[in-house]
Amino acid sequence: MNFKQNKFATDSLLKIFFLKALKINWLIVFCTIFLGIIGVGALYSAAGGSWDPWAKKHLIRFLSGLILMFIIIFLPTKLFYKFSFLFFITCLIFLIFVKFFGVGNIQRWISFGVINFQPSELMKLGLILVLAKYFDNLSRIQLDKLFPYIIPFILIFLPGFIVISQPDLGTGLTIILLGLAILFYVGISLKFVLFCFFVLICSIPLIWQQLYEYQKNRILVFLNPEIDSLGSGYQIIQSKIAIGSGGTFGKGYLLGSQSRLNYLPEKHTDFIFTLISEEFGFIGSMSIILIFSVLIISIFKVSFKIESFFSKILVFGIGFLFFLYLTLNIGMVCGLLPVVGAPLPLISYGGTSLFTVLIAIGIVLNINLRENRI
Repeated sequence: MNFKQNKFATDSLLKIFFLKALKINWLIVFCTIFLGIIGVGALYSAAGGSWDPWAKKHLIRFLSGLILMFIIIFLPTKLFYKFSFLFFITCLIFLIFVKFFGVGNIQRWISFGVINFQPSELMKLGLILVLAKYFDNLSRIQLDKLFPYIIPFILIFLPGFIVISQPDLGTGLTIILLGLAILFYVGISLKFVLFCFFVLICSIPLIWQQLYEYQKNRILVFLNPEIDSLGSGYQIIQSKIAIGSGGTFGKGYLLGSQSRLNYLPEKHTDFIFTLISEEFGFIGSMSIILIFSVLIISIFKVSFKIESFFSKILVFGIGFLFFLYLTLNIGMVCGLLPVVGAPLPLISYGGTSLFTVLIAIGIVLNINLRENRI
């Protein structure tokens, strides 16, 4: 009798698991896995056809992150709501900690033995979580007033300016843009948005004076790369040459001359899209953009169909974060935006960014699995 009961219980659990697995948004999963595989292949090419030093580590991290992603899918969604503020505060403490005890040429990482991580990447997810919880606790009537937006502005600009002061202008601006996009999504007055934009324009001279010299050079080089073709403008000039030389179908895998001859700096991180464009040409680079577009649109569709305000904001924020990642990285390597630290999600080398993206995707899939429930 006990054996039959145990067998029945096991069969029931397997049936429940199978039914839940069918409800997972597998389009998002397949896009994620495909982009991760592309990342491994691109890093293998960046090292000249070697697994070391980047491809092997990226593969191990990606597989570990996938396991974590699937664990997150089946967690109770209420955990995200319950621990959102704690997660944000922890990230904020790490950001302050890294100012004094960070490692690296520029202090952006915290080291725990063999493990290094970048708190500013985790802060992007922490900001989305805390803003989603804050606005979920407000009534629709309160959202029509300006006073309730004071706290969100503090939550957005405090970590943003801390990151900018590291200095990491690109990541800091990403955090601020992400937060402002969420404010716009929840329904902040358009008049207030226009007023803030006007104040920002008027503040440009003051902001310019606060920038580091290398940050000013990046902006000037963006406007005219030729003014420092062997210095600050070198990266973007070589990136344009590599992308243009790829043509329609590319030079072939492992045959990119710019990357093989080491003319292309940071080819394993921020400029990995350039390497892919050179080797696979216009067709290959557009295929990458198409896959990312499918992933981002799929995430936004999840946000639009759910009823929980917390989940709606959370999923939208994650989708917009991916959009920022993609826009900033590709705009940067094509010379359409200044050179800033913006990795290409799932493809660029970097453990913290990779795990942040996979955790975020796990949250989206978790919410999608339960749809309107929280």
